[in-house]
Amino acid sequence: MSDASQSEPNDAWAKVELARHPQRPSPMDLAGRLFTAFSEICGDRSFGDDKAVAVGMARFESREVLVIVTRKGATLKERIQRNFGMPTPEGYRKALRGMKLAEKFSRPVIALIDVAGAFPGPAAEERGQSEAIARNLMEMARLRVPTIAVITGEGGSGGALALAVSDRVLLLENSFYSVISPEHCANITWRDSTNRHLAAAALRFSAAETLDRGCADDLVPEPPGGAHTNHDLAAELLRLKLRQHLDEIASTPVAELVASRQAKFRQIGQFYDAV
Repeated sequence: MSDASQSEPNDAWAKVELARHPQRPSPMDLAGRLFTAFSEICGDRSFGDDKAVAVGMARFESREVLVIVTRKGATLKERIQRNFGMPTPEGYRKALRGMKLAEKFSRPVIALIDVAGAFPGPAAEERGQSEAIARNLMEMARLRVPTIAVITGEGGSGGALALAVSDRVLLLENSFYSVISPEHCANITWRDSTNRHLAAAALRFSAAETLDRGCADDLVPEPPGGAHTNHDLAAELLRLKLRQHLDEIASTPVAELVASRQAKFRQIGQFYDAV
């Protein structure tokens, strides 16, 4: 393989490593800097409370909003408790419960997302993981309040999409949003996860490429070197984008907002590459 062909996978993989950087601010880190008066809602009123997802009413500057935040945990004990940040059906149902409350009180919904995917365990499947994800997709598509989703690190497959069917989908500059992880893609394509560098390049899922393909609405710049270098500045840069997009969509009539949201997601994926 030539040096030129080697450089592209390495560049693509560098983006993946930045998105997964251990010091990168988590959604909860960012939420703590962006929102005040957070009042958490617990449980899905059906089975239990998923610790991988936090939901609650909060205040963003002068606005009352509903916030959804994915959580991976800082310690090994917390990560195990939160399924390493992968939501179960209870997490998706809790999020939907919060969104319906936001709709009732006419409050915008803001989701901060960093998930590798939905939790794949047998118990989650037994409790209706696919149904919970599908229901969120349907309900978010017709939710009658302004909605914004922010991919802060990884945006993995339906696990992320189930919280991201929104009027505006924002990507942090070094995040990625994809139907599959590079490791799993390499396992399927080459039967070898060590080819993850090649998969990352082939998937073309960097934030800029995702925006170019119409799968997101805007990029959020990060501090030089990445969000992990300055959490406060990363949050302030995100604040500016949230304020801008909230101002824009909050002034749009609800019927127009819902119709535009549905049209946008129907068109995603309708593109062609010339080889």
